[in-house]
Amino acid sequence: MKTFLFYAALSCSLLASCENAGNSINAAAEKEEEEKKNITKRDYSITKANSYSDLFLDSSAMEQYITKRKDLDASIIRRLRSFYNARNYQFAWFTSEGLTEQARSFWNLHDYVTTYDKDTSLRDKILQKKMDALIAEDSLSVSASGDFIQTELNLTQHFILYHLNNYEKGFIKRKEMERFIPYKKQDAVAMADSLLNKKHKNDKYFEDVNEPYRLLKEQLAKYSEITKKGGWRQVPPAKSLKKGSKSAAIPFIKKRLQLTGEMPGSDTSQLFTDTLENAVKVFQKRLGYTTDGIVTASLIKDMNVPAQQRLAQLLMNMDRMRWMPTEPTGQLIVVNIPEFILHVYEGKQKAFDMRVVVGKEAHSTVSFSGDLTTIVFSPYWNVPSSIVKKEILPAIQRNSSYLEQQNMEITGNVDGLPEVRQLPGDKNSLGKVKFL
Repeated sequence: MKTFLFYAALSCSLLASCENAGNSINAAAEKEEEEKKNITKRDYSITKANSYSDLFLDSSAMEQYITKRKDLDASIIRRLRSFYNARNYQFAWFTSEGLTEQARSFWNLHDYVTTYDKDTSLRDKILQKKMDALIAEDSLSVSASGDFIQTELNLTQHFILYHLNNYEKGFIKRKEMERFIPYKKQDAVAMADSLLNKKHKNDKYFEDVNEPYRLLKEQLAKYSEITKKGGWRQVPPAKSLKKGSKSAAIPFIKKRLQLTGEMPGSDTSQLFTDTLENAVKVFQKRLGYTTDGIVTASLIKDMNVPAQQRLAQLLMNMDRMRWMPTEPTGQLIVVNIPEFILHVYEGKQKAFDMRVVVGKEAHSTVSFSGDLTTIVFSPYWNVPSSIVKKEILPAIQRNSSYLEQQNMEITGNVDGLPEVRQLPGDKNSLGKVKFL
């Protein structure tokens, strides 16, 4: 009897063990299957011929990065793999010519949340130093080598962390995040259709919190329709036209402005009317001209920019809006760079405007948002290394007194390049007051 009980107990134990083992195997298989569902399949349709970036990394390089980063959470690892599968392992933040505009925009956003929102999880001194150097170097040759691969993957890791930390779960879907950065060269009309056909739930994180993005999307719909219908006819050359003028070019101008909504009605006469003058002023304001209602050769040139090119510009600016922090409230200082105007707002109410100097196009700064905390009187200007290399050093070679004449001095040397700063005074490029 005892022997029977022993064997019976042993049999039950073995059965239980087998059942538990089977359950464990099934659970592991289910978990693996579930993880596969959360990883985008590799998109082999992306090739060097149609990719947004001309640089690709090997999947083994990413696996090496994951192995070395012992601190990576399993969900981050899964998202990294999914992110690069969606791009067929194309670089997201670099081309062979250097940092992409998206990389610079994301880093501005990164700086904002680490500085003003105090997001300590995104602080990385090594990456910060690397990015500062890359941004300062505007003539950069990039290759798919170890150092750039590490920076590329580190930026993507921070990009994923940023979204996880700053948006509630499910607010931005994983696949939307993976398509956030351009991955294929696309025709402007096709790209516009893709954006306009998005359901609100997939675009709400821009439309709901970013008013400029929503307004640009409204214009995108209009210009997309115009482009599909063939755009607008070219306005023929004409001398300066103003109210009261008569010209064969005026009917073309009227049709052009009626098409894009600046001019109401259907008048196509050769007379420059009050209605046309008002329409021209609206068009001028949109393009940053002085609103005097006078049609010049320069204005006609802007009217003749093809509709498809204007559509591409709208798409580009919508992409820039996607990288801006959530629109702040309260007292705001807003600089509209193309307009050369600074606007001051008290809540939603505009307080006043003033003209500003926004710098040269060659030395452009990516759009950014930040808190004004400091005013510096009689500031020093620390000249960026790229300007030192391209402008200051050649000027010194031509004229040994250049630094003295420009009220500049050398304060140090980094990697064989002098550090130059401009002293306070009338010649200082920052003016008499600097706002930080």
